Amino acid sequence: MLNQDPSVLVVDGRPERAEEFASFVRFLGYPVNTVSDERGLCETLTAEPDMLAMFVAAEGPQQWLAPVLRGQRERIDSTPCYLLEPAAQGAPPAALKPFLCGVVSRDASYKELLGVLRQAQLLHDHHAGADDEHAATLYRNLIGNSEAMDLVRHLTRQVASTGASVLINGESGTGKEVVARCVHALSARRDRPFVPINCGAIPAELLESELFGHEKGAFTGAISARKGRFEIAEGGTLFLDEIGDMPLDMQVKLLRVLQERSFERVGSHTPIATDVRVIAATHRNLEDMVLDGSFREDLFYRLNVFPIDIAPLRDRTDDIPLLIDGYISGLESEQSRSLRLSDSAVASLVRHHWPGNVRELFNLLERLAILYPDKLVQWSDLPEKFRPNEELFEEQLAESFDWQQQVRINTDRGTTERGAMPSGSSERIDLPAEGIDLKPHLAEIERRLMTQALVRSDWVVARAAKMLNLQRTTLVEKMRKFDIQRPEELTGS
Repeated sequence: MLNQDPSVLVVDGRPERAEEFASFVRFLGYPVNTVSDERGLCETLTAEPDMLAMFVAAEGPQQWLAPVLRGQRERIDSTPCYLLEPAAQGAPPAALKPFLCGVVSRDASYKELLGVLRQAQLLHDHHAGADDEHAATLYRNLIGNSEAMDLVRHLTRQVASTGASVLINGESGTGKEVVARCVHALSARRDRPFVPINCGAIPAELLESELFGHEKGAFTGAISARKGRFEIAEGGTLFLDEIGDMPLDMQVKLLRVLQERSFERVGSHTPIATDVRVIAATHRNLEDMVLDGSFREDLFYRLNVFPIDIAPLRDRTDDIPLLIDGYISGLESEQSRSLRLSDSAVASLVRHHWPGNVRELFNLLERLAILYPDKLVQWSDLPEKFRPNEELFEEQLAESFDWQQQVRINTDRGTTERGAMPSGSSERIDLPAEGIDLKPHLAEIERRLMTQALVRSDWVVARAAKMLNLQRTTLVEKMRKFDIQRPEELTGS
């Protein structure tokens, strides 16, 4: 069974409909409660403040729902809340939007529902160990279970409460600005501006004016005085993206501002005091640039007080399914659109090299959401470069049984003997002379092995899954795929 504590809450004005959805959650191994009126919701929130997730239905006369959530906001702040919608989704009610982190269809598959619950579990586990109410920001934005992302979240929390300069290193598209925004959101400056500027996107002759502002008439075209990014970010955080692209002469001026905590507008000699936290980011190796003279050593040490390195996506592929789930949740809550990917499509994306990192992944998901708004995206629907091995990712083979359970084909008898072949066995498997239709053949073998495991375990799914070396939820999905049911369920007895 999956985690039994804390529980899930389903809120629906129609008790039978609440119980129907609760049965899906319960089948996945999560404890679940249902409520159908205002009094029941208030009592449950008071009795069980520590909940894994809430699923709320807005159909029907439930005007009491939003006021209760508003009144209990402090109590449920750490609980992810999802709107339950019928298959034809509309825009979430405006009164509920502040509480929602996603939309879930009542007709969602077990795999889709499990993805939502796993995301909620991740948020809950980390919030349970948080020292302050803002720490959950990390786990909503810096998604992933990998050690690399755990370290990024840890370092972000460590440095956020200080005033130290931060240098974020990582390839383009890894989410350096997301980390910078998390540092700002968890700091004492969270209520002041967060101002980003890309040092490589602004011409060198204009960068000084962009950073420090200018006075009227300072140069041709300066028809009025203008504040720079340092003034706009006063009291907050200035994010200098691609700091490695900053010209040397501007590096000198930036170093002076960091040392003296004051600057002058272009065309002025009046110093302006500044209280700004600087977070810099780069995809370049600044230490190598210091050695070749293209980056000032003193500025490097001034910025590199607290470095945070973000691993490329290809080095943390375990995070890809969670990133996909996170993107889809945002798509559903913000744009009332949805996207569904088959297991084979996700498996193929996990094996992609991702030179563009998370940005490339999200761009692809956005494209797929536009192309296939009402369709399950299969492996064959992916652009060609994301389909590296046709044999490996054929749709029906993608969910095939664990290959530790091997099959011996006895061509003399024309039958199939099912059994486990020891790892490294050299036993021969021969193809019949007349050939074989491989996909239905393997599907039938898989169905029979699962049925045998279920019969031997007296139809206890968890025990059967252990016999097959599968996750319980994976076996549940396969049972649905092959329509495997207990004999009494088939007869209706």
